Amino acid sequence: MKPKLIPGGSYKDSRGELFYNNSFNLSQVKRFYVLTNRDTTFKRRWQGHKIEQRWFTALAGSFEIQLILVDNWNNPSVELEAITIELSHKTLDVLQIPSGYISSIQSRTNNAKLLVMSDYELNEINDDYRFSTNYFNKK
Repeated sequence: MKPKLIPGGSYKDSRGELFYNNSFNLSQVKRFYVLTNRDTTFKRRWQGHKIEQRWFTALAGSFEIQLILVDNWNNPSVELEAITIELSHKTLDVLQIPSGYISSIQSRTNNAKLLVMSDYELNEINDDYRFSTNYFNKK
C-alpha cells in the first residue's frame, strides 16, 4: 500500500471559516498527539513503524513530510528513495501513512502544529524504529 492524501476543504461565510475533511474515516484511530518542531530548519527524521499505520494533518502552518518504504528493518538499504508531501492547515488534508514507512518531518512555517494519529494504543505493540538523521544521505 502507498501513502495516500485524503483531501480536505474549507467553507467561508460572514461568521468565519470552517475547515473539514469529510472523506477521512476515523474508525481505525486509537490515539493521537500533536507534534511541533523547535524551528523550521530542524528535521525530525527517520522514525517509523513496521506494523503501525499513521495519519498526519497540519493544524497550524505547513510541513514537508518525507516518507521511505523500508525494505529491511534490521539493515535497510541506504539507497532507498524518499517521496515528499507538503501538508498545510489551509486545506486540512490528511496524509495516510501505511505500515512499513519511516518519516522525516520538517516545519515549513514557524509555530506549525501537526496532528499525528495512530491505529495502535501507546505500548500496545513494540513497533518503534529509528535511524540516524543522516542514514539515508538525504538533504
